[in-house]
Amino acid sequence: MSLSIVISVPSQTLTLLDAGETVEAFSVSTAKAGVGERNGSGQTPRGQHIIRAKIGAQAPLNAVFRGRRWTGEIYSQALAETYPERDWILTRILWLSGTQKGFNRGGDVDTMRRYIYLHGTPDSEPMGEPQSHGCIRMRNQDIIRLFDRVAPGTSVLIEG
Repeated sequence: MSLSIVISVPSQTLTLLDAGETVEAFSVSTAKAGVGERNGSGQTPRGQHIIRAKIGAQAPLNAVFRGRRWTGEIYSQALAETYPERDWILTRILWLSGTQKGFNRGGDVDTMRRYIYLHGTPDSEPMGEPQSHGCIRMRNQDIIRLFDRVAPGTSVLIEG
């Protein structure tokens, strides 16, 4: 298999491809602030990326991550009410790294140093509309399906 991922910011979709043929498509949520590569912008970076790391393989559904580590917490409405300021990163993390030097890699445009992920989010959060702080949010069951199929090094193209 020759898997790759294409994320369309305009259509808020993620498409998993095998040798260029669609395998599966998912609704996602990219940055509320739009697209852009600058550190601190809160925007989703465009261009060619790879999956640099897969985090959370054995974590339970709705596991809460902070600093790429499972906190031991499981997301719930009560937890959300206790910590209303948190940007919930749940279930699995696919950490992206830009491959285009000077555009999304290196300096103040480095996707990996910006901690841009594909990750799960609370089921109450909308999909199909920009709501994130830069990452690509997915339904928890969808991120598990994707996580289990891709490997580090998988190509990810983000089209703005």
